[in-house]
Amino acid sequence: MQFRYVATGVVLALALAGCQRTSNTSPYADLPAQPSRPAPLQAQPVQGVQGGQLPPPGGAAQYPTAPQGGQQMASVDPNAAAPANALDITKQQMVGNWRVANGGSSCDMFLTLTNLGSGSRGGTRGCSGELTTMGSWEVSGKMVQFKNRAGDVIGRVYKSGDTRFDGTTNSGQPLGLSR
Repeated sequence: MQFRYVATGVVLALALAGCQRTSNTSPYADLPAQPSRPAPLQAQPVQGVQGGQLPPPGGAAQYPTAPQGGQQMASVDPNAAAPANALDITKQQMVGNWRVANGGSSCDMFLTLTNLGSGSRGGTRGCSGELTTMGSWEVSGKMVQFKNRAGDVIGRVYKSGDTRFDGTTNSGQPLGLSR
């Protein structure tokens, strides 16, 4: 039995001896040298800063004129009926993430069942125009109405397919939702 302990000790000593480094050379001596860093760039003289008025971006005609005095902006009739081909809608079908096409751009809309005022909480990400103010939504007949944070209707859609809704915003822009 002692022989077994001695033999085990000798094997262990030989194994550990093989793990020791016996030379003073670097283990990285065979690797290629790292390239040297480039010299820092020299500072260049800068001309003085000029001041002045910038022209309007894209010219003055880029933005539409604001409504004057007696003019009123178009609005969505919150009681308007859905088209005859509109499909039935439930709140549960609307919950979740939707891809929104609005006036040539796209963004995301999120609809929840959390109560907010007379509707349910909703919001958008990456949208422009009226949809940036969306705070809630509700199903009214065969229509889904989107409301701003003050509770005013800013758009509405009707179900036109299994995962497709079409309608308009308050300003008349086409509005489409899909998954």
